[in-house]
Amino acid sequence: MKRNGLSKAIKLVLVGTLAGGLAACGGGGSGSSGSVGASGNAEGTSVGAVTGFGSVYVNGTRFATDGSVSSDDGIEREGQLEKGMVLKIKGDWDERGQGQADAVFYDDTLRGPLVAATWDATASTGQLELLGQVVVLNNQTVFRGATPVELAAAPANYRVRVSGWRLDDGSFRASFVGARLLGSDFDDVNEAELEGVVQNLDAQLQTFTINGFTVDYTSAVADDDFSLDQLENGLAVEVEGQLNADGDVLLAEEIDDEDDLFDDNDDVEISGDIYDFDASARTFRINGVLVQLNAETEFDDISEGSLQDGVFVKVEGDFRNNTLLAEEVEGREGDAELDGIIQQIDLDNELLVVSGVRVQLTANTLIDDDDSDNDLRNRVDDINAFSVGDYVEVEGRQRTDHLEAFTIEREDSDEDDNFELEARIDAISDTSVTVMNLEILLNGFSVAGLQVGDEAEVEYDQTIGGEYVLTANPEN
Repeated sequence: MKRNGLSKAIKLVLVGTLAGGLAACGGGGSGSSGSVGASGNAEGTSVGAVTGFGSVYVNGTRFATDGSVSSDDGIEREGQLEKGMVLKIKGDWDERGQGQADAVFYDDTLRGPLVAATWDATASTGQLELLGQVVVLNNQTVFRGATPVELAAAPANYRVRVSGWRLDDGSFRASFVGARLLGSDFDDVNEAELEGVVQNLDAQLQTFTINGFTVDYTSAVADDDFSLDQLENGLAVEVEGQLNADGDVLLAEEIDDEDDLFDDNDDVEISGDIYDFDASARTFRINGVLVQLNAETEFDDISEGSLQDGVFVKVEGDFRNNTLLAEEVEGREGDAELDGIIQQIDLDNELLVVSGVRVQLTANTLIDDDDSDNDLRNRVDDINAFSVGDYVEVEGRQRTDHLEAFTIEREDSDEDDNFELEARIDAISDTSVTVMNLEILLNGFSVAGLQVGDEAEVEYDQTIGGEYVLTANPEN
């Protein structure tokens, strides 16, 4: 199998085409948390990146909204949101992946001119530097306005809006990066927003630093219920203002203490990559939140033994004393890959047939386009962008009769005209091997040494008569 195809520069998030088809096509059951009542709904706070619209999808749940968004960053309507932006939603949701949002909140994490940028296209990783802060990029980061390659080539030409997570070491992990060329809007060329922990507070000079970047709050006012008299070293704050002429001091206009992601005793859900995993303490962090496992924690599509740094999970539970007590941990690790040709597209059910295999898209499916001649390059938004005959690579989870797609990438063409499938074998007979409900004739090749349940790499093709046949011996 080709391993590099699913880690390209830009990953964009699939928008569900029909809300009504969600339950049937795996739109993402969010499970139940501690506040589930007779209605089967969980009530609390869901924090995560937008993965689709209609109304908004967060953490695999479609939250119906009234279209309004609470924000201090010029975003007032749902239509102004972008996929990848991190939202905080107060509301309720059920096990079918349907929810009702009582309130939707958005807040930029960072905003200002770029100083430096790097991007490794092979590893799909990189960094941004702005306002003295380091922002980590990965293959889950959604970009708008410029690609990471363009940002790395000429960082000084851009200002960016970053939505993501502040980590314990003071760095940030970007979920969304929106870029604009400097000079495209002269009114806000020096506008900046910074969040982090107050250090080196000097009340006489009215300055402090955040990760070494100086903030001058001489002309600042406090926002909401916060008072500037509350400033102290170690306090997490959000600062908005203008950069000085040299770009090395943020002249604060408004300061507020940083809102906590969750309220104490809140029932919550959040998703992200594990880091600081401690097997003995049964703890880890995702997006700056400490997660504690216990004897009552349930695991879905993942085992506790599979937890390690870098693994993507969704966690639901109770937030108490700055710790998320996990009631359920849901995995999203792929166990199957497919390279082939799109033969059928079912828009209503968000379903593709790729080289005989049913591929189910969900609200969390990530889509990429590697076709350099296509006008939609890096701008593929939904299933409508696909056409019968497109060659794609799919990574996801093997189900009984279909492949649940985590990532789909459209390629220029097949390298050798063969289809490739890596998955567990469902059945073996004297004349065929079956994988994900697709029967593939042996065609003179051997499956010796393989048995049902084994994971195998299968190369195959389709005959003029429509049968699928092996073109090589399957390998473990």
